[in-house]
Order: sequence, then structure tokens, then C-alpha cells
Amino acid sequence: MDYDVVIIGSGPGGYVCAIRCAQLGLKTAIIEKYNNLGGTCLNVGCIPSKALLDSSEHYHNATHNFEKHGIDTSAVKINMKQMIARKNDVVNQTSDGVKYLMDKNKVDVHYGLGSFVDKNTVKVTDEKGKESTITAKNVVIATGSKPNYFPGMEPDKDRIITSTEMLNLEKVAKNLIVIGGGVIGLELGSVHARLGANVNVVEFADSILPTMDSAVSKELTKVLKKEGFKFNFNHRVQNVENTGKGVVVTALNKKGEEVKFEGDYCLVAVGRKPYTEGLGLDNAGVKMGERGMVDVDDHLKTNVDGIYAIGDVVRGAMLAHKAEEEGVFVAELIAGQKPHLNYNLIPGVVYTWPEAAAVGKTEEELKAEGVKYKVGSFPLKALGRARASMDILGMVKILADAETDEVLGVHMVSARAADMIMEAVTAMEYRATAEDMARICHPHPTYTEATKEAALAATEDRALHI
Repeated sequence: MDYDVVIIGSGPGGYVCAIRCAQLGLKTAIIEKYNNLGGTCLNVGCIPSKALLDSSEHYHNATHNFEKHGIDTSAVKINMKQMIARKNDVVNQTSDGVKYLMDKNKVDVHYGLGSFVDKNTVKVTDEKGKESTITAKNVVIATGSKPNYFPGMEPDKDRIITSTEMLNLEKVAKNLIVIGGGVIGLELGSVHARLGANVNVVEFADSILPTMDSAVSKELTKVLKKEGFKFNFNHRVQNVENTGKGVVVTALNKKGEEVKFEGDYCLVAVGRKPYTEGLGLDNAGVKMGERGMVDVDDHLKTNVDGIYAIGDVVRGAMLAHKAEEEGVFVAELIAGQKPHLNYNLIPGVVYTWPEAAAVGKTEEELKAEGVKYKVGSFPLKALGRARASMDILGMVKILADAETDEVLGVHMVSARAADMIMEAVTAMEYRATAEDMARICHPHPTYTEATKEAALAATEDRALHI
């Protein structure tokens, strides 16, 4: 065989898997369809969206909050081309960083579409149509996902767009319609809301972020409404039309009545779907699972010996860090080790401002499972640090077992929640109790004091500052 391991796809799951394989002494190659490494996350997902979110937040603060700080910014204006250029620079630097890591770890990179000839042979077809083949003892499928859409809302990449096109929009959408109240829609909607757009969210469910704890959903809904979002829940989209100068979205409300929404652009953000087109899985005999996913067992093995799948193409949350952990897991498994991965402790984050973050069980899940639990929560507005920075919106909520006091879930809406959640992940990894978290000395003044106070509230209902 040419290689011990060949990985198809260079997103976070794929390139991290390649690095770990190389560290473990396995001769490794990675195949990437496009000319830039990093997959969706680095090129048209996590990294560029966060770059735009940061830029738009700076503008929003300059036009709404700086005056209260004693800073006069009366001449502030938006330069969208520069904003997009900065975003592209961040993407290029990050992608180049992945290439550096491949070279450093002596991972061979093959550019082109990877497809199975048989279970140990992969054909690589480059952008000019030239074909070559490589062989491997093990193959890891890490091809990620692409934007999803339903009949009637097919993107035309002009006025009806997905997250990919939205990231390169060089004008502010004055009236933006977002189909879907999930993470992608809320984050990219936030970018343009901060820049002055009217954002109208059309959501089939009865709340945003339906998979997160209802307390997070309710709190973030209040926050985004203050930012100018309008929410239309229990609406089923029937059709989206590009009128040339704008879009018209037709939906049915809860009563079955037809409702129309007009805007400049329509962002279709109804989730993502596994990307397996052109892989030739049938040639290798790989079995497919539900909703276009590759079927794997608890060790991320497919039904074919030596073929694994990780990340967005398999079941579970479509998160870059989940894919990374699975990449390390598979690499160590191939090397003969016995790795462990706890899916319950993979945190989720929504990068609005304030951010939302969560780990573990939601209150709704605990109720459904019949688990006896107790709740402790604390509002950000009671923190000195929050008042000092004018980030007073949000809360921290801790769920603990009613008998053992073990922390079962932590949910928060807060400035820097994406960083704050790691205290909870670490504590829960070591089976900490709410009392354990409450007894940890937290620095003052910080946002993390809200976590301590919520833990105190969950322990004996004895939060100190409310």
C-alpha cells in the first residue's frame, strides 16, 4: 500500500486526523477537492463568519455604545469591501496555516476529487481532469457537509442565497429575510442587523434554537429583538421568488393562512446535509445511513473493514470541534490505542452577541428522561463586570442531579460565553457537583462569577449577589 491512512477531506476533522496519524508514525495522505485546505469551516463557515461577526460588532459598538464611554464617533461609516477583504485575509492565513501543519508533519497532500475504486484504492481527479490512484490500508471519509434547502426555497446564488454567498455579500441587506432560526441564520443575520439591516426570521418551529435549553432560546430571542430582529414562528415556507430587485417569501402560518414577506435578500439557513457526492461509496461497498449520512458504529467504523467516517458525514452535531475529536479518535484507534470520546460533553456555541453556549443535558431532556434535578440560575445584570462593560444581557443556568448534586447541564447567554463554557465542560468531565463549582474561587470582576453564583443557587439556593 502507498499509505497506512488516506483521509478524504481537509476540514477540521480531516486535517486533525491526518496530524494525529502522522504523530503516531502512520504514513498519511490527505485528499482535498479544492485548492485551499481547511474545508467548509476555515473557508466558508466558522472562521469567515466569526471574522464578519467581530467586524460588525465593532461597528455596532462604535455607532451605539462608544458615546456612552465618552468616545465621539460621529463620522463612522461602513466599508463593506474592506470588511470582506479582512475576512478573506483571515481565511487565507488560516488555510495557509493548515498547509504548514501538513508539511511539518510530513502529510502528503493530493488536490482533486477523491473517489473509491475499491476499499483500498482511491482515485484522485484534479481540476483539469487528470486522474491518479493511491492505495491505503485505511481510508477515513471526512468530506463534511453543504447547505441544505427544501423544495420551493432553492438558492439561485443571486438574491436567494446560502451562507456561502452571504459571506461575500459586499452590501448591507437593508431588509434581510432569514429562513431558519438556527445557529447559521442567527449568526449571519446578526452581522447585517448590526450594520443596520432589518432582519425577518421565518421559522417552522415555535422558537429559535429548538435543540438548546428553552431558557437559552427565550433569553436570546429577547436579546435579538432588541437588536432589531423580527421572529415569525410556526411558519412553513412554501416558495421563495427572486423578483429581480428583491425576494418574496410565501409561507403558511400556524392557522394555515398564506403570509408573504418581502426583502432584498433571502438567506436559506435550514441546516446542512452530508456531502458524499462523487465519493463512489458503492465501489467500496460502504453502507449509507439515514438522511444521507454514512453509517458507522460506536467506533466510527463503516461496514467495510478499514474504512472510517467522521464529522458532518456521520450522525451527531455538525460541529468542527466534534469532527476534530473524532479525527483524533480514529487515528488512535487505527494505531492500536483505546481512545474515548464523550459526546454528551461536546459544547455548542452560538456566536451572536452576547454569545450562547451549552454543554450536557437540557432541562427538557431531563424531564423527558424522568431524571430528578434542581436548577440554579443567575442574571448577568447582577455582575459588576457586566455593568462595567455594558454587557448586562444574559444569564447562566446550571442543572444538577437532585440526589447526587452532579452537574448534568450548563446553559448560558453571556458576553464571552464561548470561552466561559469550558469551565463547565472541564468540571463535568471530572463528574463535579454544583457544590464543587460553587466552592471554586472565581476572580473578580469577571463574567465567570455568574457561573459560581448559578452553582451556589443550584446547591442550596444561596446565590450571594441576588
